[in-house]
Amino acid sequence: MGLPISREQAIELLKKYNSPEDKADFNHFLESEVIMKELAKKLGEDEEYYAMLGLLHDIDWGITKEDTTKHLTKAPEILKEAGFDENFISIIVSHGYGFDCAGLKNKKRETKIEFALAASETLTGLIYAYAIMRGKKISDMETQGLKKKFKDKSFAAGCNREIIKEIENIGITIDDFLKIGIEAMKKIKNEIGLE
Repeated sequence: MGLPISREQAIELLKKYNSPEDKADFNHFLESEVIMKELAKKLGEDEEYYAMLGLLHDIDWGITKEDTTKHLTKAPEILKEAGFDENFISIIVSHGYGFDCAGLKNKKRETKIEFALAASETLTGLIYAYAIMRGKKISDMETQGLKKKFKDKSFAAGCNREIIKEIENIGITIDDFLKIGIEAMKKIKNEIGLE
């Protein structure tokens, strides 16, 4: 699965449509990228392809977040212009299925890669919130502690547990997935302001 642009070019594309001052957004892009890459490794899939999906999944967020119903309406055009094919674009759009954006409310994810992207990008919020609660520490974070937070619906309430659970559709347990997420984000802790 060839990619039309390099990671460096993808970062430039993100900066074109998202303000680098929005540190939280850029952290989320990088976290989604690294979790998808780690997940691909576990699944024996194309790591660069999965990573690129994670990195660019919210490409139009910076220009649509004032009206979230418009999220993912600009992404197809931006990605097409950058040389991405219909398949890549449809996977990106699928992470919005079920949300009131871009007319996607009644759509359901069906493929392994769609479940992977939606679950991965949602998991980032839970791990980051838990790290912040622990004084920005991720280096010694354990799966068991994160699982308690996963079960506590009031913690990081904006993180949709049902979407994270979609990972089970591709044969990965929640415990394994939490571990994959933690290990992945540890690799970029300095870039995302964690210890």
